[in-house]
Amino acid sequence: MTVPPAIAAAALIDAKAYLRLDTADEDAVLAVLIGAGASLCERFTGLALWLADRSDTIPATSPEWQRLPATPVTAIVSVSRLDPAGVVATLPVEAYAIDIDAAGDGWVRLARPVPAARLLVGYHVGLAADWPSLPEPLRQGIVRLVAHAYAHRDAPDDAGPPAAVAALWRPWRRVRLL
Repeated sequence: MTVPPAIAAAALIDAKAYLRLDTADEDAVLAVLIGAGASLCERFTGLALWLADRSDTIPATSPEWQRLPATPVTAIVSVSRLDPAGVVATLPVEAYAIDIDAAGDGWVRLARPVPAARLLVGYHVGLAADWPSLPEPLRQGIVRLVAHAYAHRDAPDDAGPPAAVAALWRPWRRVRLL
């Protein structure tokens, strides 16, 4: 996951303020730590932080509801058939059903299975369009993790991130059972 440049710039301002840094000497290091912190936040919470267009393939051999891999889904924009040769054909609307549940999970179901094919589903996903609209606990967790990593970058036996980061992110955590 890469942090979009405008979001990274706003996060850098917050991280520098938290660390009380006034110069640009450490901006490159902090930018890397922000990317790592945001990526860790996404993996911990199971949520896509930044609004983005995404497409994923899912099996087309089952008439059961299938969950899209990323969440929260804001819109499902296309469902196409992808044959073994890689040829894409848009499915007619009556060939499938789509749903976005209250938790933000996107779901797709075929009216009938398509043998030897996959579905290519295009959708919009993400919590926030920019840094300020990301929920405060997630922003603060990223900033605190960046500050911790920055302060302990030379420590040979780091004990791991502060518990406050997990405490901030835990209410947002989405765990899926397969």
